[in-house]
Amino acid sequence: MKTASHMQIALCNEVLQPLDFPAQCRLAAQLGYDALEVAPFTLKPDPLSITDAEARDCARVARDHGLFISGLHWLLVAPAGLSIVSADAAQRQRTVDVMRRLIELCALMGGRYLVHGSPKQRSVPPGSSHAQAWERARACLGHAAEHAQACRLHYCLEPLSMVETDLVNTVGDAVRMVTDVGSPGLKTMIDCSAAGQTEQESVTELIDRWMPSGHIAHVQINDPNRQGPGQGDMDFGPILRRLRTLQHAGVYDGIVAVEPFDYVPDGPGCAARAIGYVRGILQENGRDD
Repeated sequence: MKTASHMQIALCNEVLQPLDFPAQCRLAAQLGYDALEVAPFTLKPDPLSITDAEARDCARVARDHGLFISGLHWLLVAPAGLSIVSADAAQRQRTVDVMRRLIELCALMGGRYLVHGSPKQRSVPPGSSHAQAWERARACLGHAAEHAQACRLHYCLEPLSMVETDLVNTVGDAVRMVTDVGSPGLKTMIDCSAAGQTEQESVTELIDRWMPSGHIAHVQINDPNRQGPGQGDMDFGPILRRLRTLQHAGVYDGIVAVEPFDYVPDGPGCAARAIGYVRGILQENGRDD
């Protein structure tokens, strides 16, 4: 039985491809997850073709399986040709239009947040300076933040490693962008894999520094080796226990998302191992059922 103090665990749904969405919901529920964090391109090749009715139906399907849709991620994979840093103002406007629509879809699905990673669509383009790319990104993210606030969601800028992008690599970088935008709709988040590759501080230190200030609205758990939690060297015990403490203090809403990239032995097997590992940690020092 799940209680009010239960820490909710979401699974990033692309892990269960090529299953269709109802089958993903069925398996995620059977494994013990509470929610799915959805990559829009897994629903349709062009997420802009998802109708309001289809978005609401996704929420219904999740509910029918005892789950909910916690949020969206992998936002700018499709359609092709998106960028928040391009020198082409028309291309940036098209991208903002996509961001706004994805925010609307997230709200229709009952989600709480969107995770903006999309490293290729934010890397400094040839012929532009870092400062120019930063300002273009700031303007685009400002539009998204305004719309997210109106929809009562958080739009979370994800720090990513320097291997993936050269714009916003650390939580400190992301907090600077959040501050520059200055909207309650824009937050940042922690991806444990990226943090383990890039940050000088540990994940628990990052949580202690930035979560009480309200800058961090979401956490994804994955190992720096890009496999699931528990399949590498990162110890998620201190991370999960700290999040639960902050949850009980009313600082964090209790959702973490499992997001591996390298599925070992396969997607379902990786998802099963991750939820067992996470629930085991949470039950070590306090009941989480």
